Amino acid sequence: MPAKKSRHWGAVVYPESAPTDWREQLQATGLRCAISPLHDCDADPGTGEVKKDHWHVIMCWDGPTTYNVAKAITDKLNAPIPQPLASVRGYYRYFTHMDNPDKHQYDERDIQTLNGFDYRDYVDLTRTEMDVICRQLVALVREHDIKEYATLLDLLLDDDRQDAFTVARTHTVFLAKYIESRRHRAREDVTG
Repeated sequence: MPAKKSRHWGAVVYPESAPTDWREQLQATGLRCAISPLHDCDADPGTGEVKKDHWHVIMCWDGPTTYNVAKAITDKLNAPIPQPLASVRGYYRYFTHMDNPDKHQYDERDIQTLNGFDYRDYVDLTRTEMDVICRQLVALVREHDIKEYATLLDLLLDDDRQDAFTVARTHTVFLAKYIESRRHRAREDVTG
């Protein structure tokens, strides 16, 4: 493989060949990393045959690093050849098959992170994604008859809905006005 450099490398780790302490070894590198849920329901699209169980891993360096440096780490994990990532966002979304509705959908809550990895450092929500989340937040306000903006934020924090919390935090005026308008309408309905 050529001496390609990248800040972000992806790897696949198989339970059958990985050392039992592979996560601890990865943690010891100090690299910011993310580990997918165990992909134990993936099927070959052509044959339908279930693939071997595996995890996808993102490893992030502070600066560009070579294939050989990334490979030295994957070799310790008995993982196949690391791949430079063109998009941390895209690979992270692949962890759960978010953009592949025909594939098994894994739970985002089963993603593990190491050494301060935060996908939000690499992922900007698109306008469409923000619109979808705003619609979900409005539906949540209606479903729970939320009367205060703080109640909405508390609910999102308690449910660990990070994307929704971020959108709610950055769309304060919209959501606070919507909630206030619902309160005002409810008072009018009562007073007739």
